[in-house]
Amino acid sequence: KYILQSILNSIKSLYQITGIILIAVGAGVGAVYTGYELFLAGKFFSIPTFLIVIGAFIIVISFFGCWGALKENYCLVLSFSIMLAIIFILELAAGISGYVLRSDASDLINKSLLASISEYNTDTQSPVTSLWDNVQRDFDCCGVSSFSDWDKKFPTGDLPISCCTVPVGAVGSFNCWSNVTSVDVRHPDGCLDGFSNYIAAHAVSLGAAGVVIAILQV
Repeated sequence: KYILQSILNSIKSLYQITGIILIAVGAGVGAVYTGYELFLAGKFFSIPTFLIVIGAFIIVISFFGCWGALKENYCLVLSFSIMLAIIFILELAAGISGYVLRSDASDLINKSLLASISEYNTDTQSPVTSLWDNVQRDFDCCGVSSFSDWDKKFPTGDLPISCCTVPVGAVGSFNCWSNVTSVDVRHPDGCLDGFSNYIAAHAVSLGAAGVVIAILQV
C-alpha cells in the first residue's frame, strides 16, 4: 500500500506541475498581450484564458483521481479517466489554436493597425495615441507598412514624433517629417512585421505548451 501511495503521489505531483505550467504560460502570455489589447482581437486573449482554466482543472481533478485510486473507488477512478481524456483533447485544441493564431496574427494585426491610425489624436492623450507611440518607439518603426501610412492622417507631411529617433542632447522643439528632412532619424520600417512577429512568437508558446503537456500526460 505504501508503494501504491508513493506512485499515486508522484502522479498527482506530475499533473499538478503540468497544471501550474499551463497556468504560468497562459498568465504570462496574457499579461504580454494585455499591454497591446487595443491592437489585438479577442481571440488573442481567449487562448491564454483557456490554458489557465485547463491548468486549474488539472490541479483540481488530480486530487480526486488519486483519492479514488487510493480508496479503490471505481466511480472516482472512472470519472478521473474520462476527465483526463477530455483534458487531453482540450490541451491539443488549445495547442493547435495557438499555432493557428500565429499564422493569422499578421492579418489580424494589420487590420487593427490600419483602422486605428484614424484614431490617433494629437490634442489629447487617448489610449490609442499612447499605444501607437509606444509601439513605434519599442519596435523602431513607423506606420503599418511604412511611414507613408500616416499621409492620410497628416497630409501636411507631419509624422508622430515617435516615428523618429530624437537625437541625443536635442534641446527645444523637435519635428518628425515624411520628407527628406527627417530621413536620418525617421524609422524606415513599418510596424506590422516587427509587432506581429513579437505577438506571433508568444502565440507559439501557447501552442507548444498545449501540445507538449498533452503528450507528457499520455
